[in-house]
Amino acid sequence: MSVLDIDAPTVREKLVQFIRDQMTCAGFEHGIIGLSGGLDSAVTTHLAAGALTPSNVTGLILPYRSANDEDQGHAELVVTKLGIESQIIDITPQIDAYFAQFPQADRLRRANKIARERMSVLYDQSRVYEALVIGTGNKSERLLGYTTLWGDMACAFNPLGNLYKTQVRQLAEQLDVPEAIRNKPPSAGLWPGQTDEGELGFSYAEADQILYWLIDQKCSGEQVAEKGFSRELITQIATRVKRSAFKSRMPPMAEM
Repeated sequence: MSVLDIDAPTVREKLVQFIRDQMTCAGFEHGIIGLSGGLDSAVTTHLAAGALTPSNVTGLILPYRSANDEDQGHAELVVTKLGIESQIIDITPQIDAYFAQFPQADRLRRANKIARERMSVLYDQSRVYEALVIGTGNKSERLLGYTTLWGDMACAFNPLGNLYKTQVRQLAEQLDVPEAIRNKPPSAGLWPGQTDEGELGFSYAEADQILYWLIDQKCSGEQVAEKGFSRELITQIATRVKRSAFKSRMPPMAEM
């Protein structure tokens, strides 16, 4: 048994109620979600459909031309399974028009722009649907800074924000998320062949356990190393957490 094992049915019930409570408090009935074709957005959409009914959930599929076509197919699989409304909006024209002015822009800069453009479209469409934007990010991404500020981090509320990626996988099984989505390598879908773990240089399975001991249990790096983890990896992860902590805070304001 792993320290990251969850009681998936109980977590499911809590998150469904969390979504209902957040929507009620804000005075909204409809939720809108960016459907990437990945695990996190699929899990969030399953939870939202259970909390709000499928008729009150809209999934936006926002492809860019260099993305993996399989991802769009997986997003459409979730739409069909749950019976929610969806819309496909190709963001290629606005992204390409912007970077036509900056042809020297590197891949990371383009990836961040794509993430922010997707969120811009989500918020614009939220007005059309009179909906709240429901976030899809998980705790692993948040702590590691593997997320785009004002991009995929932006939302009205975030059901998965306190679940590690490995815990989201457990919840996905409980929700009967399509197996093709559960088994695919995690990816932001920002360029062909891109994967989260390939960019990070380590697996979520490793990182989540180290994060649990460092953050949740407040262990020192030495104490975590005594549990059998690589000191080099512990340092790498701890450094990422420290350098990206600003992403999880509201912008500081000067005291007057």
